[in-house]
Amino acid sequence: MSVRRLAEDQVQPTGFAFNADNTAWAEKTIQKYPEGRQQSAVIPLLMRAQEQDGWVTRACIEKIADMLDMAYIRVLEVATFYTQFQLKPVGTKAHIQVCGTTPCMLRGSEALMEVCRHKIHHDPLTPNESGTLSWEEVECQGACVNAPMVIIFKDAYEDLTPERLEEIIDTFEAGKGDTVKPGPQIDRHLSAPIGPLTTLTEETKPDRSNLDKPAEAPAAAAPAAAPAPSEAAKPKTTAAESDAKLKTPVTDPKASESNAKDAAKEGSGETKTSPKPSLEDKNRPAKIERPAKADDLKLISGVGPKIEATLNELGIFTYMQVAGWSAEEREWVDGYLNFKGRIDRDDWVRQAEALAKGGEAEYIRVFGKKPR
Repeated sequence: MSVRRLAEDQVQPTGFAFNADNTAWAEKTIQKYPEGRQQSAVIPLLMRAQEQDGWVTRACIEKIADMLDMAYIRVLEVATFYTQFQLKPVGTKAHIQVCGTTPCMLRGSEALMEVCRHKIHHDPLTPNESGTLSWEEVECQGACVNAPMVIIFKDAYEDLTPERLEEIIDTFEAGKGDTVKPGPQIDRHLSAPIGPLTTLTEETKPDRSNLDKPAEAPAAAAPAAAPAPSEAAKPKTTAAESDAKLKTPVTDPKASESNAKDAAKEGSGETKTSPKPSLEDKNRPAKIERPAKADDLKLISGVGPKIEATLNELGIFTYMQVAGWSAEEREWVDGYLNFKGRIDRDDWVRQAEALAKGGEAEYIRVFGKKPR
């Protein structure tokens, strides 16, 4: 944001006071805020002062600071931060803010600025000779879909062409700005698409033909279920049949399905978890006694405190040990840690070689980043 300063002393008025109506309004506005929070009214009061005098003066800032029991510098900070506040005199009949952000720029805002340079003044924020008109370029004003656009005082004028903006400027210069309709300056309703509707153009009605048909008779009741046979009428079960039922296991269908899957896995050699390799396996890496200063194995990506403790239990304490692992030894450690190939994926051997050769500096040279 560019530096914003108050106008020169020679154009500053000697004092400021709200008129009677605005004084009553300001007092009522301040009372809207809880006790101790009255300073929150600073922006509304600055806006009302600008609407009354056309711009925010030094005397205005000091007056509002006194009303709100604020330091002058605090009100000055607000006035110079927000570009909605004009810090020097602007056009008395119209101050035109031309949006120059990308959507408006792509739709011709530069041409609108040329109109302002031609009809008002070459330089922004400089009133014309009569002091009635001025202009400036501003950032996005929230009507991108109707670009390009300008704001004059509190109203937006959208979908502009250079010719239409000239007409609007002339109307404000003639003192008839209230006759210009704000919003889109083309045949568009608010931000609706230009032209006729292209969707939902056909009216469809629900099929209500069934509502005119008489209600169908209720379905006949289902025949009553036959009474259960009496105990005497039930067929007798022989002792042999009872014994056979007792010997037949009752199985849950889901359990049977799970057992079938497990059986299939066993047949294919697949198991849920592989057993740890034996500590007596010939492929187990050679262990050493703990040195006086063990290497920080956690610098190897993939090794955390828990894994480092396990490696130490196996007698592995140095980068050189890890760097010297053969494929068989890596496979043994991988199985012991149940890593499923992680040692090769994370390239422990190459990491350990770099750390053993030159520590973190060599690691950064090889991998382009710090370890861990």
